[in-house]
Amino acid sequence: MNNACRQAANCRGFTLLEVMIALAIFATLAAAVLSASQFVLKQSVGLEERLFGAWLADNQLSELRLQAVTPPGQQRLNRHLDRRDWVLQQRIAQARDGRLLQVEIQVSRGDGVTVVHRTTGWIGRRHE
Repeated sequence: MNNACRQAANCRGFTLLEVMIALAIFATLAAAVLSASQFVLKQSVGLEERLFGAWLADNQLSELRLQAVTPPGQQRLNRHLDRRDWVLQQRIAQARDGRLLQVEIQVSRGDGVTVVHRTTGWIGRRHE
């Protein structure tokens, strides 16, 4: 039967060399896909941290706008969001317009020093 297959035109299979080349191509493609998926995952985590940082900064600015008295100065605030600890560095200073206070907020993860979000806002100055 083996000789019969060799003589027939429709009984042809893959050689070892062809199989090895196909496996090499598949391995290269798999490595490229794995690398791309790791990059996407890392970008997704960074985007999520920046989003939470923006939410925390906006919430803090809204809280300051609701306070009756907002004294100028610097403050370090600890917050907890999405089972993570966050640190907000807040600086309140007199704005150019005497009726306003300028608020600068930097948000970083509780376990790191890298700032994930910065924002600047203004609130109305209330007389104390």
